[in-house]
Amino acid sequence: MKIYRLLPILFICLFACKKQKVTSHPQEDINLKKAEQLFANQNDSAFYYFNIAATTSKDSLTIATSYSFMAQIQNSAGDFFGAQESATRSLKLINIKNPKHATCWASSYNELGRSSLDLKQYQLAFSYFNMALKHADDDARPVILSNKAMALQKLKQYPQSAKIYNELLLQKTKNSTQYARFLSNAAKTMWMGNAGYDAAPLLLKALNIRIKNKDDWGLNASYAHLADYYTSSRPDSALLYAKNMYQIAQKLNSADDQLEALQKLISLSPSAAVKKYFESYQRLSDSLQTARNAAKNQFAIVRYESEKSKADNLILQKENTEKRYQIIKRDVILVLGILSFIAISVIAFLWFKKRQQKMELEKQHAVQENQLKTSKKVHDVVANGLYRIMSEMENQPDIDRELIIDKIENLYEKSRDISYDKPELHQQQFNEKLSVLLTSFATSKTKVIIVGNKAALWENVNAKTQFELEHILQELMVNMKKHSEAGTVVIKFEEEENNILISYTDNGIGIADDKNFNNGLNNTVSRIDTIGGTVNFETKLEKGLKVHISFPVA
Repeated sequence: MKIYRLLPILFICLFACKKQKVTSHPQEDINLKKAEQLFANQNDSAFYYFNIAATTSKDSLTIATSYSFMAQIQNSAGDFFGAQESATRSLKLINIKNPKHATCWASSYNELGRSSLDLKQYQLAFSYFNMALKHADDDARPVILSNKAMALQKLKQYPQSAKIYNELLLQKTKNSTQYARFLSNAAKTMWMGNAGYDAAPLLLKALNIRIKNKDDWGLNASYAHLADYYTSSRPDSALLYAKNMYQIAQKLNSADDQLEALQKLISLSPSAAVKKYFESYQRLSDSLQTARNAAKNQFAIVRYESEKSKADNLILQKENTEKRYQIIKRDVILVLGILSFIAISVIAFLWFKKRQQKMELEKQHAVQENQLKTSKKVHDVVANGLYRIMSEMENQPDIDRELIIDKIENLYEKSRDISYDKPELHQQQFNEKLSVLLTSFATSKTKVIIVGNKAALWENVNAKTQFELEHILQELMVNMKKHSEAGTVVIKFEEEENNILISYTDNGIGIADDKNFNNGLNNTVSRIDTIGGTVNFETKLEKGLKVHISFPVA
């Protein structure tokens, strides 16, 4: 249950930018005003009108305010990366030297922190909340401090988190709903930091306040905290609170909280009831993912249509300008016929200029192609090389500092020659080099098995092919490490009818049929083509991924 996303917390920060906007410019933007009204009524069209205000207004604070609200809507819909983009756009327009912009600054940084918490980037979230606090007003400050305390709790810095909650409890407030939230969070945090701490009195006190206030969101949080607290000591009580949480989450129509409650019920319920809860969990999880994807697509469509409309207006303005120009030109020619020679000269000049522009465009395309080629080399040689070194450092308990420095220096030398089309020459046997490369990706959680990598296999393979093959295998292993979550990886080498066959197999999550390859895998296919080989990705498996590579020996 994500406490920092509850409605009582949001309403303080959600209207922070709105309050600042009223004092920043005398004439209120019509689209922004309509968007705020729709937002207050939780109408889905609010995002559309905030986007119109952001793309049509000439006032920087109006635009920043609109983007900040859009970030809040995207966070609530689960579009966390989209929320970060909107909040960042808002911050780029804020002049912090202007006191009227301060509250919008705090709200936008708070949204960056919220999205980072959801993305489990807790240290980053902590930094964003600190930035928000620099210019937060008295209304927003307790909320942001509470979010900061949550980030510290996620970082397992329980004493620091509890200290913030306790300081908030000492502040005089007439808001009993907010007090109950701080009280429940403080109790949970102190218990998480000290398993022997008796958190029950404070948790139950917060629960009673929320029952009295009929605070459904608060009750949802209290039931979650009590279920967690009693899981070990009193499982029957924990089960009761988990059921209460599930009921209140259904009432609130909060899919995230329903999923959390179902997780608790699955672990606490008798075996006869587990299947029912597990099936409900699967259905709800799939439905939530579908809804979030639909929301992300809708946000993208709104922005696309806005940009397209803006581009169409620019084209129309250009056409009108050209038409006016043609009319003036015609009149001038009619009245001043004697200037026809000058007119022809002007046309010739324009043609020559257009031709120069075309030639310049061709040059730019050539430069872009060269840049793309260089980018590919940077990805394969530098980026994957650095990733490999990082992987080795991460998984070796005793790091040979000199060896790491040598590898980095070697990588530096490679980067200096990045623009030259020549394979590297190594004295080390190629089979040994491949073994070092592949095993460098092995960890305590991932086992790498190599079969058939004998020196004799590579005797007739030229240096260019070896160079390309090394980067092909390195890209497969980097992709496995980043995305597959594999526990076992098997790479098998064999020769058949003057062709070398390489079979890569892992037991990870595989690649969906409709998933587009990233730049690295696209580069892999391109490299295989250059050595006259073929590659086949088997994605229709129950689990894992199989890749078959074949290329001629010479």
